[in-house]
Amino acid sequence: MIRFDKVNFSYNNHFSLKNLDFSVRDGEFLGIIGPNGAGKSTLLKLIDRLLHPLSGQISINGKVLQHYTRKELARIIGFVPQEFTSLFQFTALDIVMMGRFPHQRALAFDSLEDRRISLDAMESTDCLDVKERDFKTLSGGERQRVVLASALAQEPLILLLDEPTSALDIRHQIHFYKILRKLRQERGMTILTVTHDINLAAQFCERILVIKRGQIVADGPVPLVMKKEILETVYDIPVEIIQHPATGLPVIYPRLKPEDSTRK
Repeated sequence: MIRFDKVNFSYNNHFSLKNLDFSVRDGEFLGIIGPNGAGKSTLLKLIDRLLHPLSGQISINGKVLQHYTRKELARIIGFVPQEFTSLFQFTALDIVMMGRFPHQRALAFDSLEDRRISLDAMESTDCLDVKERDFKTLSGGERQRVVLASALAQEPLILLLDEPTSALDIRHQIHFYKILRKLRQERGMTILTVTHDINLAAQFCERILVIKRGQIVADGPVPLVMKKEILETVYDIPVEIIQHPATGLPVIYPRLKPEDSTRK
């Protein structure tokens, strides 16, 4: 379980997260949404201890983050950033094998077990066919699946994703989120994803955390949070909500006036 206990964080004396108090259950698929600058990515970086709270504390499985070593934390948390670039010529498999570092002894070479786990991770994310290709030559969708495989090679209990599909077309967005749902179902993995695509969040996440100006505005199951009054307050734009014909879950779209259209 991840627990935020009255957590505050600021950049240069400007608060970006204020008095966050919530928990995430083991095996939960949590979507984190909100406008630009709300503090969504900062929240993930605090969990991964890339940043540190100004006050309050964060714990995982009852243990305060500061009491974990960096290597211990890397065995628990896998992080998939919005963008991942490599300055060197690595194959896709090389990138995935880097995820094995938290489980290796100092100065140890990659073992057959490391390779097996890495290949299994690539198979589970549908990128095994590109394992020998130069990572820099891969498409956006292929790169994101490889980076996800690298995080899975860490064998984490928790997966953090920061706008993982922002550069992908709609087909690859859906495919990526289907992989995440499968990982949660088959491995019981706890997944937290930050996204600007509120419709993807509505269709794939079981719980939504809404943040605006560093504070929690709403938190709960999709049908209870994806409400017109909540979303209009958060995004400052009128919206309409319908039910998806296949899933029955909410589909949100902005309500435009005739003069907003570019059509003549």
